[in-house]
Amino acid sequence: MSAIEPTVRPPAAPRRPTRAHVYSRPPEPVHFPESEEEPETNRHLELRTALYLSLKRELALVATLGSNQFVYWDPTTSKMRLAPDAFVRLGVPHRTFRTWKIWVHGAPDLGVEIVSDSDEGEPDWDEELERYRAAGIGEVVRFHPEDRERPIRLWDALDGDLVERAPDDPDLRACETLGLWWTVVEDRSLGPMLRLARDREGHDLLPTPDEAEAQAREAEAQAREAEARARESEAKTREANEKLQAEVQALRAELAQAKGKRRTRRRSPG
Repeated sequence: MSAIEPTVRPPAAPRRPTRAHVYSRPPEPVHFPESEEEPETNRHLELRTALYLSLKRELALVATLGSNQFVYWDPTTSKMRLAPDAFVRLGVPHRTFRTWKIWVHGAPDLGVEIVSDSDEGEPDWDEELERYRAAGIGEVVRFHPEDRERPIRLWDALDGDLVERAPDDPDLRACETLGLWWTVVEDRSLGPMLRLARDREGHDLLPTPDEAEAQAREAEAQAREAEARARESEAKTREANEKLQAEVQALRAELAQAKGKRRTRRRSPG
């Protein structure tokens, strides 16, 4: 049997030298806009701002946060983008940025959408959800203030898909990304608000900056009141001690006077 001849690969074609061609125009880099004019009601602005600021206050040391800024995930086109009402990327302390490019900074771990009057219904949301899936965002929350039955809906990234949690999921409102719980709080001026809490029941809320400031003022007032009570108690104690010392001194004086009278009587002639 004849030996198998080794396969000889043809030599690679030599690389053509770069020529000084004349072009009709210079290459155009991909432009990634920082903003776009979109209608937004004051209510929507306040709802997303309150959520963003409470998240920032809680997470600024351990996460970077954004609100209504473009998130791009395809470096070849500016059409592949999102603008979540709030998003969180864990692991990097908060910093300012103009746009979020996933191929540079990584995909956000959490994205939040708050339905506004400018949204046009479920078909648009299906398209938006597909963008969240393509961007690789791990947990998506959709809050509809006017939906009293299902105001909060959540999706998790599973095997390359975004899958919605069932309404009967006992941990439906768990924010797995942050280890917190989503809840709805009724605000007197804004109506239903999307909030985060440290407990399942939604009692221990992450405060908004206004609430945190009010809590700080209240704590300061309570500290001043406690200090005033302590000073008052100290003054009463000091007054009581001084009174007791005066009574002791008076008793000692009376005792000394009584002893002096007895000695005088003993020395007098019988």
